[in-house]
Amino acid sequence: NLYSHLRQLRKRRKRIGTYDRRGKLPNIQSIDLRPAIVDRRRRLGDWEVDTILGKRKGQAMVTLTERKSRFTLVSLAERQSSAAVRTQICRLLLPYKSHVHTLTSDHGKEFAEHEEIAKTLDLSFYFAHPYSAWERGTNENTNGLLRQYFPKYSSFQDLTEIQLEIVIQKLNHRP
Repeated sequence: NLYSHLRQLRKRRKRIGTYDRRGKLPNIQSIDLRPAIVDRRRRLGDWEVDTILGKRKGQAMVTLTERKSRFTLVSLAERQSSAAVRTQICRLLLPYKSHVHTLTSDHGKEFAEHEEIAKTLDLSFYFAHPYSAWERGTNENTNGLLRQYFPKYSSFQDLTEIQLEIVIQKLNHRP
């Protein structure tokens, strides 16, 4: 019965023959243009960002993970809109503005205001290739760890900042 303690219980299906129907974001910089020092994880300040959806599609959790130190910042957004996500990213990273160099995300529509984020935080914003989650592996792994505390289809509506802070402390102080 040890299988019941595994994090992945379902098999994944491959997306063969599908394409992106969501449209294109304007003025994006590909991850191919990102400096090589980011891939080597030699400096602090290179972040990856993503969102986790709650039970109702409107609820979202913004997750930021620093590539070298694996330091994690998490915040709740009232909606998955680009304005709400931009506000949370800027709120989380402004205290660390002098230590933020790059930010890498996927092609989600919630990152449509990437130019405003880059201007506010004075950083370079890069986008991974579509359907290439391994290019932002640090953040995807962190999201998997967060899903242990907040399973899929769980509601974020009753989640308090104190409960979220406890989970963040547990993640940031793992050996």
